[in-house]
Amino acid sequence: MIALTLIQIIQVLLNVLWWIIMIQFVLSLLIVFNVINTSNNFVSQLHYGLDRLTEPLYRPLRRILPNISGIDLAPLVVLIIIRILDSVILPNIATSLLVNGAV
Repeated sequence: MIALTLIQIIQVLLNVLWWIIMIQFVLSLLIVFNVINTSNNFVSQLHYGLDRLTEPLYRPLRRILPNISGIDLAPLVVLIIIRILDSVILPNIATSLLVNGAV
């Protein structure tokens, strides 16, 4: 039972991380296209905070991924990894725990 609860907590955290990355993506687009301005203190702090949260995830991937004309593929790769964890790996772990009676 505790193992399934931990898996559910991990799934919630992965969903929160997915939304953080999506919000950062939209915010970055709005900044690039000058829809919002980083001279606004709230926007600047929000952008800085989201960068601080996601940079540890992106940094190792940026070393591996090729540089494609300034397009950062690290967020896309992290989103794919999150979906694989959430949709494939965690449900399989939960199923194996239920089958083996380890809960």
